[in-house]
Amino acid sequence: MFGYIIVNKPEMRIKDLDLYQSYYCGLCRSLKQTYGRAGQLTLSYDMTFVILLLTSLYEPDTAAVCQRCMAHPFEKRPARINEFSAYGADMNLLLSYYKCLDDWEDERKVSKKAMALSLRNKFRKAARRYSAKERFIQEKMGQIHHCEEQQCQDIDEVSGYFGEIMAEIFVYRQDEWEADLRRMGFFLGKFIYLMDAYEDVEKDRKTGNYNVFSQQFEEDGFEQRAGNILSMMMAECSRAFERLPIVDNIETLRNILYSGVWSRYEIVKHRREGK
Repeated sequence: MFGYIIVNKPEMRIKDLDLYQSYYCGLCRSLKQTYGRAGQLTLSYDMTFVILLLTSLYEPDTAAVCQRCMAHPFEKRPARINEFSAYGADMNLLLSYYKCLDDWEDERKVSKKAMALSLRNKFRKAARRYSAKERFIQEKMGQIHHCEEQQCQDIDEVSGYFGEIMAEIFVYRQDEWEADLRRMGFFLGKFIYLMDAYEDVEKDRKTGNYNVFSQQFEEDGFEQRAGNILSMMMAECSRAFERLPIVDNIETLRNILYSGVWSRYEIVKHRREGK
């Protein structure tokens, strides 16, 4: 369930892309400082979006540093770091740990079991820092597993549990923006879950793994229905986003919500049309 909340690079100005990348590097730096090399391996653009969103809304003091790293050993790259970088690192670690366990349970991927074991102590550290959120994530992941075991075909129910997880992650503090952030995260989370199912439905049907779209895939009009469902999720997410009083980085955030999130969808859709 990672890799969907990305930018559409060709549609971005270079300076905006560089700024966005600097928050990604800031997340990487925060993961390394708090969780070491293993923590860095969980790095994702998805949580970079959360950091950029919360930064743009709350406008915290942000430090900009230039450094070399393993990925860029020959040139210094700018990294922007603030309180949301640390928060994003903690949430990224929690989600990555549960994602590894989920992959192990579903497909018995030994590499994912090994990754989960390597993250166990780091996961406990993040869980202590955000115990309420960790318990909430654990509960909702358990409900997702129950739906999978029961072969649930209720799209709203099963995607809604992951939506609730993302809603909880989007809410950093209780204030006047909580409702819109929670609604935004809820529908973005539903989109992520359903987009992941849409991309994997052919593979899951072959392997026998659970997929909420399995029964619908061979029905006439599946592609149009799936596209409409995903569009509704992002429409509700974007509607909540536009109510937030965000000025900084607004074009980058809109690029992600209105264009970037559809990148993988277009790739999968065109591949199937080609077949």
